[in-house]
Amino acid sequence: MKWLKIRTLLLLSAIFRVILIVYGEWQDTHMEVRYTDVDYLVFSDAASLMANGESPYKRTTYRYSPLLAFLLTPNSFIHRSWGKFIFSAADLFVGSFIQYILKKREVPEDMCLYSAMVWLLNPFTFTIGTRGNCEPIVCAMILWIIICLINGNVVQAAFWYGLVVHFRIYPIIYALPIVLVLDPHSFQSGQKPRLVNWKSSQDNASHGRKEGSEVYGVWTALKTIFTRGRIMFAMVSGSVFMLCTGLFFYLYRWEFLNEALLYHLTRTDPRHNFSIYFYHIYLHVEHEFSVVEKLISFLPQLIVQLVLIIRFAQDLPFCLFLQTVAFVAFNKVITAQYFVWFFCLLPLILPWSKMKLKWEGLSCVLLWMGAQTHWLLWGYLLEFKGKNVFLQLWLAGLVFLAANSFLLIMFIRHHKYSPVFKQFAPATSGNRDKSEINSFVSTELSGTNFQINSTRRKYGSSMTRKNLERDVGRKRVFILVSHGLVNFQFERRTSILAGLENCITI
Repeated sequence: MKWLKIRTLLLLSAIFRVILIVYGEWQDTHMEVRYTDVDYLVFSDAASLMANGESPYKRTTYRYSPLLAFLLTPNSFIHRSWGKFIFSAADLFVGSFIQYILKKREVPEDMCLYSAMVWLLNPFTFTIGTRGNCEPIVCAMILWIIICLINGNVVQAAFWYGLVVHFRIYPIIYALPIVLVLDPHSFQSGQKPRLVNWKSSQDNASHGRKEGSEVYGVWTALKTIFTRGRIMFAMVSGSVFMLCTGLFFYLYRWEFLNEALLYHLTRTDPRHNFSIYFYHIYLHVEHEFSVVEKLISFLPQLIVQLVLIIRFAQDLPFCLFLQTVAFVAFNKVITAQYFVWFFCLLPLILPWSKMKLKWEGLSCVLLWMGAQTHWLLWGYLLEFKGKNVFLQLWLAGLVFLAANSFLLIMFIRHHKYSPVFKQFAPATSGNRDKSEINSFVSTELSGTNFQINSTRRKYGSSMTRKNLERDVGRKRVFILVSHGLVNFQFERRTSILAGLENCITI
């Protein structure tokens, strides 16, 4: 697809979304079945209340952060479709972020484009934003956090993470893998983390996992839990979350806390949905569930999350994808909009999948869509025909859970494990390396000016070995030679470019 570039794809996607929004306005006016999502009407009503200086929670069933209502206040004085344009813009940002992340990891251009198309041309995702659902904003924020991490901007990533958890509580499940990926051997002070590119992961897919297990023991891991990067991430993200929550608690009191946060932690929906728990909740709708019953429903979700995090945390996009699929599949309430949560992460893992579209990939798509269609058939008979098919609907939910579990297994089996960040192994032969450095300096660069941590120091042929070893022990030494600036990284064997032609390895 040499004729199609990412900018052209984004432009065509934007035009298509504008057409859908305009068409949606026409359908809402002229047809009985509305195109606009019912949630969008709730958002708009809450935004109108906020614009008039009232609490957005006066609108029943508004159970989101006041930030969402604030974003949609122009619905009242610009146009009622303002929010749809905001959500669709976020939708386009997701496609752009997908392409950026894959390009940073040196995925081939065509593969980057195909992966972006999986999101931008997906009928499910482009209708979500144009119908007025806010999930594309959450997806864009999550991908932006990944971009901040791969660029080494831990503070910025923490800020957006605290904000997105306040905005939509479910990304709290990503806290542990993000903290684990902030490994001190990958995120070193003053240095940008180095990424494992696509080509190297294809050449040796299992190298990263094997190397990690050999170099770092349990005791080393325990000693490096509380690192500067992890503490900073926790403090900044926690502060942003608490600041937003505290501000809106001050403005709207317990009404905000109950509707925007606590409701989602204790939610039980007796109406039919994809969850396997709905039938039990429906049968006991008037019964107050005990703490033990609530804990049991969370237990499978918690166990699966911990297993996936422990196994795949270093391969961050893949871990987040698996977590999200498992979280949705085992949740107490599942609606179709939740699928967007993992659709935005799917394109980030496709270049590392060995699954061929022709057979395995197509069979997985058909299985997932077939299980969903099967459930929707029974849902139609219940809701529109008034048939008593609650038991059949629950069995269809079990089939859908099985389909999601099968997809998880297929993705894991066909994925080429690839940690996002390269790790620097601690030096195990420091004395040998230092002697090699001394020999190299005394024989090749005697009398050269060494630039060490921005402090120039002169080393002659009679230099003190102890001073050199102390300066090299600061981990980064810049050697200023007559032909230019070259770099030496102490904690790994590397190549030093002396001048413009001679490459000396130590």
